[in-house]
Amino acid sequence: MTRTALILAAGRGSRLAPLTDDIPKPLLDVQGQPLIVHQLQWLKNAGIERVVVNLFHLGNQIRQELGDGRAFGLDVIYSEEPELLETGGAIQHARPLLGEDPFVLLNGDIWTDFNFATLPTHLATHLHGHLLLTKTPANREEGDLQLAHHRVRRPQTPEDRHWVYCGIALLRASIVGDQTGAFSLRDSLFGSAENGQLAGQPFHGDWIDIGTFDQLIAVRRQS
Repeated sequence: MTRTALILAAGRGSRLAPLTDDIPKPLLDVQGQPLIVHQLQWLKNAGIERVVVNLFHLGNQIRQELGDGRAFGLDVIYSEEPELLETGGAIQHARPLLGEDPFVLLNGDIWTDFNFATLPTHLATHLHGHLLLTKTPANREEGDLQLAHHRVRRPQTPEDRHWVYCGIALLRASIVGDQTGAFSLRDSLFGSAENGQLAGQPFHGDWIDIGTFDQLIAVRRQS
């Protein structure tokens, strides 16, 4: 059973500058507490016991806020990055901390009412991952992926681009292969989708990728 999660919290959040010049995006206040604290609560409620948090931009602030996780009923440990390694490089760098079992991945700028307990707890041996997908939001012209019969595929035509990845998944760390340095998880996901190695589930609830001031305001107005 999956008991480990990785929160991607290292990014600069440059689209929210100058706000994020002095505070990392995962520590932005949402409904009275830092966003990442909400995320820890979501994960704990789903049975996660151990959370790895990757750090780079203003990472000491996140470490000071979360400590060892005991205040949240979790074991929180940190993957310090020597440079910003992007999403794929972050997984590769954290592999010694993640272990061999599949782990839950959560982008550190996501606000949602998704129930993490509905993610699968295991992956079939041929699968690299299981993604949460949502219909293409209004601020995007088209989606990235196709979802059919719980399988994630690369779209063959523009008409098939109905879904976007939510930044929430159950993954094997091996999905990133032997790549090193800074690289995006996106190419690994697309490669696995082309090879029929990604499963997925649809999500129709509240989901906001907090990348702009308008999106941050939208989340804060929900309180």
